[in-house]
Amino acid sequence: MKYLIVLGLGLACSALATAAAPDYTDLWQLQQEALAADPRLLRAQAMQRSGEGRQREAYGQLLPQLSASASTNRSRRDDDLGRTEYNGKRVAMNLSQVIYDPQVWRSYQKFVQLAHQREFEADDTQVQASIDLAERYFAVLAAEDELFLVSSELQATRKNLAQLEALLAKGWARTPDRDNMQARVDTLAADEINARNQIAIAREAISEQVGRDVQEPLKHIADTPSFNLPAQDQDYWVETALRSNPGILARERGLGAAEAALAEAEGGHLPRLGLNVSALRSDIGYEGTLTPRSDNYVASLDLQMPLYSGGSTSARVASSAAERDAAQQDLEALRREVRRETRSAYLTMSAELSRIKASRIALASAQTATRSSQKTFDTGYGTSIDVLYSVREEFRAKRDLNRAQYRFITSLLMLHRWSGQLADSDIRKANDWLVAPHQ
Repeated sequence: MKYLIVLGLGLACSALATAAAPDYTDLWQLQQEALAADPRLLRAQAMQRSGEGRQREAYGQLLPQLSASASTNRSRRDDDLGRTEYNGKRVAMNLSQVIYDPQVWRSYQKFVQLAHQREFEADDTQVQASIDLAERYFAVLAAEDELFLVSSELQATRKNLAQLEALLAKGWARTPDRDNMQARVDTLAADEINARNQIAIAREAISEQVGRDVQEPLKHIADTPSFNLPAQDQDYWVETALRSNPGILARERGLGAAEAALAEAEGGHLPRLGLNVSALRSDIGYEGTLTPRSDNYVASLDLQMPLYSGGSTSARVASSAAERDAAQQDLEALRREVRRETRSAYLTMSAELSRIKASRIALASAQTATRSSQKTFDTGYGTSIDVLYSVREEFRAKRDLNRAQYRFITSLLMLHRWSGQLADSDIRKANDWLVAPHQ
């Protein structure tokens, strides 16, 4: 019985190493796969390209517009004098250039803002996808930890049950104690099945993001990783977030696009001036009659002044103004959310760091208590219930330590995410805390 409780990472490492010394996957490797397979990222990149194309399309309306046309025909004319048949040809070329058109110019400004908005939205989608992957990765680790802890407790409890039954056969134990132990074994067996299901569910979430079935073993947190708070205080991270968060930057460009759309609508009340130059060569006259070939060249300045359009222009202005107001509120709502989430991430990270320190102390105490209760039980002065309670508390302490470490890492990444500073180096730093068993 002195080997009844083997907690910590000893059994876990040996079990995993025996199962497969194989290739372990870590957070960074899955991150690289997700960049090329996550549908959200691919969609955001496609929308970014679409925005760039729309911007170039709007810019093209400011440049000269050149067109050409040509036609040839065979005509027959019947009149009192007889029948005439002839071939006719016409070639034309037209050049137009906007000189002053507020709607065209403001439309271009709108699409410039929309292109930038989609660029920042793509950045925001990418950092959110990185956070999602990290959370799903650590969810798998937490589920695997739970399975190991439950299985270890189940193994220990079964051994206690076997010893208790041996003592009961000699009349040295009570039947209620054996029944209680058996009930605990049954409960743990059910918990073990549930823990295996949770691992499958958590792994499926990773598979969804990377686009393949992820079944290879994952690297786990090292035995004693060194965690520290960032050097900057909470106010620094909040100010940085309000200035650099890609979601806020995207909303600001969205507001700029809404303001440009309002100005474009207001441009419907303003005059438009354009230059037109055309050249025509034709031997076709009025009603298709054949005439000597002629060349015509025309240059004109066209001025258009809108007077009344049934109120549609004013209605469009009112609608655009309302959309601008809505964009302002969307921006303000996101700013408040970013401020809250940044503070929450910082405070959670600080709390989890304290929890990690406390959990390490609690785990050491629980391990000492387990050894003590086991020794007492082996000498005949303790009960199996005392041992079972100590085992359970040690397992819980280890589980709480692991969860606190996972939450610290994800909170640290969330802090960088909301501040707009999540970079590959941050993912690599988190990945450096992960190791394969016995490394």
